[in-house]
This record gives sequence, C-alpha cells and structure tokens, in this order.
Amino acid sequence: MYYKNISYMISHIFVMLFIYLFVESRYTRRKAAAICIISFFAITIPNILKLNIFPNSKLCYFLVTIYQIILTQFSGIFISKMRDSRALFVGLSASNYVIAGSIMAAVLHIYTGNLYICTAGCIITHIVILYILYIKIHDIWIGYQKKDTMNSWWKLCLIPVFFYCGFSIFAFFPYTLDEHPENIPGVAMFIIAMFMSYIIMMQYVASEARRTGLYWQNRLFESYIEGLENQYYLVGQSEKNLRILRHDIRHYSSMIDLLLEQGAYSEIKKVTAHINTVADENKVTKFCSNLVVNTMFSGVMEKAQSLDVKIQYNINVDEELPVDSYAFAMVVANLLENAIIGVKELEKQRRLVETKIRCASDYLLIDIKNEYEGEIIFDAKTGLPKSHKGKNHGLGMQSVEAFADKINGNLGCYCQDNFIHIVLFAKFQE
Repeated sequence: MYYKNISYMISHIFVMLFIYLFVESRYTRRKAAAICIISFFAITIPNILKLNIFPNSKLCYFLVTIYQIILTQFSGIFISKMRDSRALFVGLSASNYVIAGSIMAAVLHIYTGNLYICTAGCIITHIVILYILYIKIHDIWIGYQKKDTMNSWWKLCLIPVFFYCGFSIFAFFPYTLDEHPENIPGVAMFIIAMFMSYIIMMQYVASEARRTGLYWQNRLFESYIEGLENQYYLVGQSEKNLRILRHDIRHYSSMIDLLLEQGAYSEIKKVTAHINTVADENKVTKFCSNLVVNTMFSGVMEKAQSLDVKIQYNINVDEELPVDSYAFAMVVANLLENAIIGVKELEKQRRLVETKIRCASDYLLIDIKNEYEGEIIFDAKTGLPKSHKGKNHGLGMQSVEAFADKINGNLGCYCQDNFIHIVLFAKFQE
C-alpha cells in the first residue's frame, strides 16, 4: 500500500509538471506554478480514500479517479491562455505521459520487489520521457497554442483518450501486470508507439505549417514582382510619352505664339488643356512611401479597375514600418480583395470600397468598408467572416488574424445597414 501511495504521488507531481511546461499560461510563471501545486495537493490527498481508508471499494476507487481526472484537466484549461481544446489536449497527453512511469514502476516491482528500485525507476522514467518530449515537441506545441492555425483540436483529443483506455486495459483493468506479467512486452511496445506517434504527429503538423507558410510567402513575392513589373512598365510608358511631349513642346509653343498674335485666347486654352491632359495621363501614381505596400496596393487597384470597382482610399504608410512590410502588404491585399469580391456582383454604382490605411511608428490602422448582399456567416469563435466556399477557403482571413495576433492588434468586424466594416488596429510602444 505504501508503494502505491508513493507511485500515485510521483505520477501526480509529473502530470502537473507536464501541464506547467506544455501549457501556454495566461498567468505569470510563479502564479501558474502555485496553481499547479495547489492542484497537486487537491488531486493527491483523495488517494487516502481509495488506497487507505476504502482500499476494497470499487465505487470509491471509481469516484475518486473520476474526480482526479476532472480536476487534472480543469487545471490545465484554467491555466491556459486560450482555455479551449488545445489546453484539453495537453492535459490528456499529460495523463498518458505519466502512465509510462507508473507502468515502469509496476514492472520493476514485479521483477525486483524492491520499493527503492521501483521508486527510482519510476522517477527516472518520468524525467527521461519528459526531457525527450520537451526537446522534441515543446516549441512546436507552444507555437500552436499561440496561433490558431487549426480550427479545432477536439479530434486530436481522441488520440490521448484512446491511448489512455488502451493502457488501462493492458496494464490495470480488468487484470494488472502483477497478475499477467506476460503483457509487459506488449505494454512496452504500446508506450513506444504512443510517444513516437506524438513526436511524428507534431513534427508533421509543423512541417505542413511551414510548407503552407512558404506557399503564401511565395504567393506574396509573386504578387510583389508582378506589381513591380507593372510599375516598371508604366514608368517606361510614361517616360516615352513625356519624351514625345517634350519633343513636341516647341510646336505647341509656336502654335500658342501664333494664336496670341491672332487673339484666339479660347484656342490657347484648348492647347494648354491638351498639354495638361497628356501630362496627367502619364503621371505614375504613388499611393504611399513604402515601396512594398505601394506596389501591392497598385496591383489591387488595377484588379479593381478591371472589375469596374471603385476604391476610395486614404492611405498613409511610412517608408520604414514597425512591422514586416511584406506581411502588412499581404494583409492589405487580402482584405481589399475580399472587399472587391464582395461588391463585384453588385450594380456598378454600388461597387465601392472605402479604405483607410495608416501605419507609422506609433500605431497601425486598417479600416475597410463595403456594401454587401445576402448573408454573411461569422465564425462563432473569432467573430470574423467565414468563406461560403468551404473549409479549404478563407485562408486570407486566417492570415490576417495571424498577423493581428503577432502584433498584438485588435481585429474586429461588424455589419450595419448592409455595409460590412473590418478594422485592424494596433498600438506600438514608442
């Protein structure tokens, strides 16, 4: 009985340590540690009931175990910054992780019967597995808790649940390893399979995320290069036309002199108006000081013109930005393209997108407004519009949301009088 008390206590220590290390806490590290310590005592003390006071009561064992499972998972969710299925996944995985140490203690107890060897083997097993998991998947895990790259982790939560049930059937219920030591090799392979599946799964998910990130980065650079090519073409055409205008200016000058001698002032006005028109037509529009954002915005304006969509803009972006210029340009492009898609099917006079863009050293603001028809579906979790095209679409809005999270900005959306407003604001420390 003393051996069981020690084994359970060690398991509870390491399960709370796992939660402490692998959950992105909303509290300070000291406060999170204090919560874990309190949870440890709240989980450990009831062991006296099921192991010492009522050791033969299956009902007591069942009720105390259910209480301990609920409190353990609640502790992880309570500490977590997001308090969603990601935190539950960590808590369930923590319960699986400590089973391996408990099984090692049981195996050593079967073969040695020595309490000290069992305890040392249990602790060493916990430490070794925790260390391996920490160096292999800790950064990946924390990264996925910081950014919502997956809509839900509920399906992934089934993995630790089924592993836990499998361990329980193999090692503890209805027969223990003490009664059937021939199950030990199978349990050992089961443990190896579980931890390898965790490592491979998390590394695969991280690899897919990097691949997706590279895809969108390449898309961004392609758009940027296309914009530069368009700018280069427009500059070349303007220079060519202005050279022609400079060549012909002496003819215009002579014409004006002759018209002055004749007193044909109305004709002179027509000549000067023609010269001004030619000059304006060959003026290259510069929307802002930042080259990347200006190029991306030029490309979006060209797309809007091709669809007879008017973009009413007020843009002021510094040459040097406090955020990544490429990421910011992609956010602007995604939001404007969504707005253009939203109005392109409307009557021509209603195809208007109003946008205000500011980005300086102290703050960032993107405010986009456009009319819409039909129903806009909002994500219940984020409050942002969802794509009507299915789950493989809407990546642009996900990219915007990830950018807002990265810069600690506020991203919001609301509808009023058949107009949809999307606002992204972030305040920077000076």
